Amino acid sequence: MCGICGFIKDRIRRDDALRLLERMTSRLVHRGPDDDGLFVTEDGSVGLGHRRLSIIDLAGGHQPMTNEDGSVRIVFNGEIYNFQELHAELEKAGHVFKTRSDTETIVHLYEAEGPACVERLRGMFAFAIWDDNRRRLFIARDRLGQKPLYYKADSGRFWFGSELKAIIADDDVPRELSPAALDMYMTYQYVPHPMTMFSGISKLPPAHRAIWQDGRLAVERYWEVDFDTEVPRSEGEYCEMTRSLLSEATKMRLIADVPLGAFLSGGIDSSITVALMAKSSSERVKTFSIGFREKKFNETDYARMVAERYNTEHTEFIVEPRCMEVLGDLAWHYDEPFADSSAIPTYYVSKLTAQKVKVALSGDAGDENFAGYPRYRAVKVAAMYDKSPSLLKALFAPGLWRHLPVSVEQKSLRRRAKKLVLGLNLPPEERYLNYIAIFDEARKRALYSEGFAGRLSAAGSAIEFLLDTYRRAPRRDFVSRTTFVDLMTYLPCDLLTKVDIASMAHSLEVRSPFLDHKVVEFAAAMPIGMKMRGFNGKYILKKAFADLLPPEIISRPKMGFGVPISRWFRTELAGFIRRVLLDKTTVDRGIFHREAVVSLIDEHTTGVFDHGYRLWSLLMLELWHRTFIDAPGDVPLDNLSELL
Repeated sequence: MCGICGFIKDRIRRDDALRLLERMTSRLVHRGPDDDGLFVTEDGSVGLGHRRLSIIDLAGGHQPMTNEDGSVRIVFNGEIYNFQELHAELEKAGHVFKTRSDTETIVHLYEAEGPACVERLRGMFAFAIWDDNRRRLFIARDRLGQKPLYYKADSGRFWFGSELKAIIADDDVPRELSPAALDMYMTYQYVPHPMTMFSGISKLPPAHRAIWQDGRLAVERYWEVDFDTEVPRSEGEYCEMTRSLLSEATKMRLIADVPLGAFLSGGIDSSITVALMAKSSSERVKTFSIGFREKKFNETDYARMVAERYNTEHTEFIVEPRCMEVLGDLAWHYDEPFADSSAIPTYYVSKLTAQKVKVALSGDAGDENFAGYPRYRAVKVAAMYDKSPSLLKALFAPGLWRHLPVSVEQKSLRRRAKKLVLGLNLPPEERYLNYIAIFDEARKRALYSEGFAGRLSAAGSAIEFLLDTYRRAPRRDFVSRTTFVDLMTYLPCDLLTKVDIASMAHSLEVRSPFLDHKVVEFAAAMPIGMKMRGFNGKYILKKAFADLLPPEIISRPKMGFGVPISRWFRTELAGFIRRVLLDKTTVDRGIFHREAVVSLIDEHTTGVFDHGYRLWSLLMLELWHRTFIDAPGDVPLDNLSELL
């Protein structure tokens, strides 16, 4: 796992190009502390930079790496799990290898197949290849979006990087807020691809490749999972194939020349991953868990059950409210406002894990692949409502339920139920957005100042991001379509971003068997009845792995990797959130009505309503401003302790 960056610029001296590349790579040291490499063409117009976290071929994997004659040069971030079979195939075809790294396999595969090479790779990756003979740059990102890749194309110039902070290290790149991206962030708690919070800088979406040549950029999708075709199989066949594919995917992810471990939450996905690791590994598995004092958010008892069953070397850490001390680090590492508060425990579990191993396996994507989120129950209920008689619909008319009291508990069934009922009169896609949104359209309108709202007049609606994805899977039941939408949006933009940034902040590589594209393709063809039985998700997973897990793990409801921020903002951190959000610096940005923010804080701290997630979103937005707009973004904020 590594950090990559580079540029194509005319009229730049080679010495200046080298200095720029050094600045860019210096901001990626955390992604690759073991080695670094720079390449600049003689005329200074092309630069490739690399920071390396050594996992495979520790001695021979230095980058940038070239083909035999030096005409093709690559910087690569990720792991290719089928590189050994590709290596053998390419060697048989006459390619000469100097190393046993997966990186060199991509170089020779590109020589043989050009940009189509990416379709042969099984793994997680983001890379850039400079083809000197064709004078073109080829970039690509893995199918599910495990590894990030950002770029900026402007006036015949091009920049790319694993993180935004590498691109904005160049003074030629302006750091300006994108109002449309901010509006998206307020809805989703992340900035969806291809947008970034910086105007003019983009994310390369998952499963996309691009070529920069002659001052022009061509971007295209190279893979799409088929979510329109169901494959009829018996329950037994689905159980057998689920177990076989996940076992194979897990075994492939144990290839490393360094120690490995696993994140163990106590949920079914991470528990299956640990069980399969234990079956495939000759060494004792190391497992790592994070917990909270608040019982409702603590899963360590369940994690301990699995650790004891497989005799793992288990380590636990309890997160306290003082974790706000790392907020400056979080704001800097994520580069954009990122409001998934589970970034806090993910940051800590990564820090804990990195003290003992360099690679950790996780259970990411189990919920999207096998319909595990509780919100899919709400989607199913709503779909049943849509088909119900008019008389029954009248009983659930939103107007009748609008004044139902809402629990101030962060994880409240009553709160979720009211949110569902109030959206029943909406089209299914809009209803789902209303259900998952942090700020709905009405709340955003009340919050935005007139001046900022005016800047949004030309921007598209936030729902278009979701609708565009729903349109790509039109012929399945709505629950299946929604799992596809989450797989294509929430998973890469939120969950995988969270894990990549939090883990790489501590120079830790994270791999997930559930993200293997063959597992994803298999799960996509599975009828929803195999995933959800009644209102219980992950039916086939529980059936397939029942003999490997404690019964308590199989039967327990999903908890999620939540954080008790709502309680923290009413107690230990009530003063902190008020001071930051009502500070003159924050208010003077002119984005929000001060009175509307005061109302949110007052309603939350007095227990009238739970605005914990909304306040967290506003907090992370302000910390991003202070890190990257008010300051150069070269170091984390260091004065937050004054506000605690």
